[in-house]
Amino acid sequence: MKDRHIYIAEDSELFRSVCRSVEEQHLDSDRYFYLKLLLKFMFWFTLLLFFYTRLYVSASPAIFVLCYVLYGYSALLLAFNFAHDFAHGTVFRSEKLNNFCYTVIYTFLGAHAEAWKERHIHSHHHAPNVEHYDSDLKITSLIRLTPGSPKRWFHRYQHIYAPFAYTIYSLFWIFVKDTVILFSKDEYTHKKGVLYHLSFWTQKAVYFTFILIMPLMHAPQLRTTVLAGFLLMHLLQSLFLLMTFLMTHHVETTTYPTTDAQGNIRTSWLMNQVGSSNDMHPFSRVANFVFGGFNNHIAHHLFPNYHHMYYPEISRIVYGILEKQHIHPNHTTYRGGVVSHLRLLKRMGR
Repeated sequence: MKDRHIYIAEDSELFRSVCRSVEEQHLDSDRYFYLKLLLKFMFWFTLLLFFYTRLYVSASPAIFVLCYVLYGYSALLLAFNFAHDFAHGTVFRSEKLNNFCYTVIYTFLGAHAEAWKERHIHSHHHAPNVEHYDSDLKITSLIRLTPGSPKRWFHRYQHIYAPFAYTIYSLFWIFVKDTVILFSKDEYTHKKGVLYHLSFWTQKAVYFTFILIMPLMHAPQLRTTVLAGFLLMHLLQSLFLLMTFLMTHHVETTTYPTTDAQGNIRTSWLMNQVGSSNDMHPFSRVANFVFGGFNNHIAHHLFPNYHHMYYPEISRIVYGILEKQHIHPNHTTYRGGVVSHLRLLKRMGR
């Protein structure tokens, strides 16, 4: 996608200064990178495997449902920590290997990997929070996030009903959103040929086989218990997913750049990325380990070609340089981000 941001010389020079400071650290020369990555993968995949295998041995319905829910969280955190980096090609030098691993991990969530990747890289990263450019803003009219979007009477209550609406998003994603994208004209995919359709149906079939059909056939539980576990897993997984995603770009202090009549974005690329993003505990390695760099969202948008393990250090560099220029990046705690997001919804509903 051709860049439509306006050129501001001071911002361009500021970004070059940030890039030079990051490059001087030689962060990508860590000889233990793959060892750290392997240990991290073993941790999250072991959790996922443990909770999944417990589905076939748990005699207690309560423990069974709990394991379903914890599997859902484990799969989501595995995707946070690995699928996102694979999508950006920051793990292996081989693009094919990155894409294969990304697709495998995304299958654990039931979402079509190729559809998400195209929109994330070629739309969202290009111009976050800019209407008609950022595809992440095209979700539902039930929630009003941007100042330029239509306002309806029920938006006045969206800060109340939004958390309940968020719980069904993952089900909507895997059943409806992906299917609509598959059979609609798509500005982000050049051609939906046989391979595109094959990847879609294969990923869906694999997901529903191991997460629903296999437990229905082999778990020592009533079918109603299995279905209840599957449903509750999605409801809670979805709430956590959307709250985490949305607070990275939609809190009280994030910006929503506008465009002129020619479609030019009325800010520089740097200030679009910084102003529209929000960090959560940006210098914490624990938060980085859990959220896979989603908590370092400003660093990710400025340096998507770096692996998330380097983001705490990059964040220190970015914050130091920006604050010297009296530019204060948005950052909250996780709880503070949830509260600020709901306050934003209340403001947008007025």
